[in-house]
Amino acid sequence: MKSNAEADIAVGNVVPLDEPQNHSGAERAHVQVVGRNGPSPQLASALRRITPLLWLTVIIPTALSGIYFGFLAEDVYVSESRFVVRNPDKPQKTGLGVLLGGAGFNNASEEVRAAQGFIESRDALRALNVRNFARRSWGSAEVSIFNRFDPLGWSGSFEELYKFYRGKVDVAFDPDTAITTLTVRAFDPNDAQAMNARLLARAEALVNDLNERGSGNLVKYAEREVAESREQASQAALDLASYRNRSGVIDPERQAEVQMEMISKLQDELIGARMQLLQLTTASAQNPQIPLLKVRIRGLEGEIEDQLGRIAGDRGSLSAAAAEYQRLQVQRAFADQQLALSLAALQEARNESRRQHAYLETVAQPSLPDAALEPRRLRGFVATLLLGLVSWGILSMLLAGVREHQD
Repeated sequence: MKSNAEADIAVGNVVPLDEPQNHSGAERAHVQVVGRNGPSPQLASALRRITPLLWLTVIIPTALSGIYFGFLAEDVYVSESRFVVRNPDKPQKTGLGVLLGGAGFNNASEEVRAAQGFIESRDALRALNVRNFARRSWGSAEVSIFNRFDPLGWSGSFEELYKFYRGKVDVAFDPDTAITTLTVRAFDPNDAQAMNARLLARAEALVNDLNERGSGNLVKYAEREVAESREQASQAALDLASYRNRSGVIDPERQAEVQMEMISKLQDELIGARMQLLQLTTASAQNPQIPLLKVRIRGLEGEIEDQLGRIAGDRGSLSAAAAEYQRLQVQRAFADQQLALSLAALQEARNESRRQHAYLETVAQPSLPDAALEPRRLRGFVATLLLGLVSWGILSMLLAGVREHQD
């Protein structure tokens, strides 16, 4: 068996030969584990067993994650607000909408989508970045270089700011409750609240602008329809008056009725004259009134034919005039009716424009965070560790399979 001095020499400890070797058992164990000039053999063996793959996949990433989340990651404050857009005219579709419909409020999904699209647009960023407010807040030199906007000052373009903006601003619409949640992240709680309030105000202004624009367009369209209908009615009245002047007929139907009455009277007189002629011819063939009666009968027959010709027959008759007159009369009546409908529509459009159709109602005001919710440091550190272990396990099995295949 080796002596204690030999054991000390074996673990790398130099023991003077003249030193008494009367150490106790505990002291000898301490010397064997710790040693005097370096790590113990067990620790050195454990370090030697750590493969480069374990260093690359687990140890180094986990250490970097601990450094980042522990010392470098900047606190992020989250401000949240909630709003809903109501429209008293649109039908309800959801169960909650039916309950709200009893109070006369409906969901305005088009306006909600418009507000959501605006918040996610570059116009919203321009409204938010007045006097470089967003750029100064997100790109402050006091913010960690790993988190702030344009940390190296290489690319501070508007498009880069917009990409950063999309990562810090989120708007989500819940179709079940018709509530839209606006979330803004910033490195200062007051800035987060101010950004949220400014975006909420701009969304409300957008809804109001849509209302005014829609109402204004509706009134303008109705006014244009009235102007066109009035012009058509005036033109129809002028066409009818011009036709009356050309044809010399005020109302063909009434004039035809008058002429028919005249023809009826002439026919009665003709019948009477013929009866009288027949009587005189039978009683006294030499009666001097017989030639006069014949002349009268011929005159009555000619007048009747002339009156009938005026009513129907030639191109200048009342029947031909009545067709054109009825067309113009129908055209005028239609134009007058269209004008009346356009005037009613204009009045309705003006009444609608006086009412506010859709409006934004704030359910929850922008919050002022009193603590940073992000980053979730412990969760990020643990996630890095677990992901590294999983990666190490998978890669270890793959490498083992490759070595086995090569052997």
